[in-house]
Amino acid sequence: MTLDPVHFEGIARLARRIDHGADERDRRAFAETVWAEFLDPLRDDEGRTVLEPVGEQRRRFVDCEDVALREQAFPTEHGLDAGTINPTTFKNGLVVDVAQAAMSATPSDLDLHRSRTVVATVHSNDETMTVDEAWHKFDDGYSRSQAVKVPPLPRFAEGVVHALALYLAESEHALEHATNVEDLLVLDGPIYPRGLLRWADRHPDLEDFLLEDPRPTTVLENYVRLVEAFVDQDRPLVGFVKNPSTRVITRTLKRNRRVDVSTPWSDDAALFTRLLERGEYVDDVEGDRWERETSALTYTNWFRSRGGVDRPLSTDGNALGVKQNLSTENYEVTFFVVYDPRDDLVYRVEAPYAFTRDPDRRERLTMQLLQDVAVAHGPPTVVEKADELARIDRSEKQSLRESFEAEFETSQDRTYDDHRWEGSY
Repeated sequence: MTLDPVHFEGIARLARRIDHGADERDRRAFAETVWAEFLDPLRDDEGRTVLEPVGEQRRRFVDCEDVALREQAFPTEHGLDAGTINPTTFKNGLVVDVAQAAMSATPSDLDLHRSRTVVATVHSNDETMTVDEAWHKFDDGYSRSQAVKVPPLPRFAEGVVHALALYLAESEHALEHATNVEDLLVLDGPIYPRGLLRWADRHPDLEDFLLEDPRPTTVLENYVRLVEAFVDQDRPLVGFVKNPSTRVITRTLKRNRRVDVSTPWSDDAALFTRLLERGEYVDDVEGDRWERETSALTYTNWFRSRGGVDRPLSTDGNALGVKQNLSTENYEVTFFVVYDPRDDLVYRVEAPYAFTRDPDRRERLTMQLLQDVAVAHGPPTVVEKADELARIDRSEKQSLRESFEAEFETSQDRTYDDHRWEGSY
C-alpha cells in the first residue's frame, strides 16, 4: 500500500518544523578552516598525533576523460573480495556463517577466477559440539575449505561468526595467491580487518575475546604477513573503501577544546565531501543555488592515520601482540580520499606506509586508482569483478541454509521478519 497524498504531505511538512542549524555556506567555510588549521597534524587532547599528511597537504583535481585515457601506471591489477551467507541461527543452538573469497585479475585469469577459499564459522553453547578444523581441498584442488569453532559468546555470537568467517577467508585467499599478483592488488575494503579491530571499542567481553582468543589474533596475523609478503615481492597492495565511515577527524575535533563551534559532520566522509566538492553559487528563482562541477575527480594528498581502529597497526599500537618482522611504521595505515562529482560520492583508498613512503610510487598509486574510478564511473572494475566472483546470491544462500538444516537434522530458527520479508529482495 502506498501513502495517500494527504499523508505524504503531512509527513513532508514535518521538515518545516526542523531547524537544520548552520547555513551551508558556513559549513563550507568551517570545513576550509579545519583543512587549513587542524590537519597538519591533527592531535588529540593528550597531544598525540592521530593524523598527519604524507608529504605536502593539498587538494588536486584531474579531468575524468584525461585521467581515463592516460597510460596505466600498473599494467595488470588483481582484486580480492569475500562474500558470506550472513549469520544463521538453527533450532539446535548452532550459529553458522559461511564466507567465500575470490581473486580477480585484469587481464582475466580463468584458473585464478575459479579458485575459492571457503570458511565456515560455528558457534554453540553446547560444549560437546566439535568441529573438524583441518583444511580440505575440493573442485579438483582449485579450492579449499575450513570449518572453525567459535567459543561461547552468546551476546555477540552472530557478529563474531560473521567477522571471523569473512576476514579469515579473505586473508587466507590473499596469502595463498599473493604470488599471482604481478603489479598491484586491490582489496575490496580496508587493508586490515576493521570490523574485528573495532571490537575493542564495543564491549569489554569482545575486547577480552580479541586479546585472549587465538582466532582473531590469527586473522590479524594473516594481514600482517600479507603486508610483509608484498613488501618482500616489492609489489604494492591497496584497499578500496566504497563506504568510508571513519570518524577519527570528526571525533577528535569534537573533543578538541580549541574548536569552539560544533562539528556538523556525521563522519569524516561528510567532511571530505565538503572539502572536495567543486562548484559555485548561482542565482536562481528561489535565491542562490549551489551548482556542482562534474567534469573532474578531486582528491587529497595521502595521510598517515593513527587514530581509532587504525591505532593498533600504528607506531602507537602493539598489533594486538602479533609479531611484526618489519619496522612498525611500515604497517601504518595511510589513505587518500577521492571525490567523484558524477555521483556525489567519496571513496577512501588505503595502503600500508611501506608502499606510500616513496613519492614516485605514491603518485603512481594515486593516478592508477583515479584512472580506475574515472573509467569505471565508480569502484575499480577489478574490485567489482572480485565482488561478482565472491558474491553468494539470495537463492544460493537459502539453498545452503536448507542443506545445513538437513545435515544438522534441525531447522533454521526463524522470526516473523524472516517470514515477512522472504522473497522480497
